[in-house]
Amino acid sequence: MNKYELALVVNAKIEDDERAATVEKAKELIARFGGTVTEVEDAGKKRLAYEIQKMHEAFYYFIQFESDSVCPNEVEAHVRIMEPVIRYLCVKVEA
Repeated sequence: MNKYELALVVNAKIEDDERAATVEKAKELIARFGGTVTEVEDAGKKRLAYEIQKMHEAFYYFIQFESDSVCPNEVEAHVRIMEPVIRYLCVKVEA
């Protein structure tokens, strides 16, 4: 099992419950493809380095998980089409 971190940048203009549902859906995707979520960090609302879709701020979430090498590709493919997610990045965490 490898360790990965999924960073999500979520639209700041949506409601709190919809934002929480987006993070839950990402966690469910990880579980569906054989991963185990170990930690979820809510980094809060931050100013973006540059304007994205006419937005200057967004909420940042970091989800650490363990899985085989197939899971991150599958999760990225599904996160890519989630409407509230404006940016994402999945990286392997070296021990």
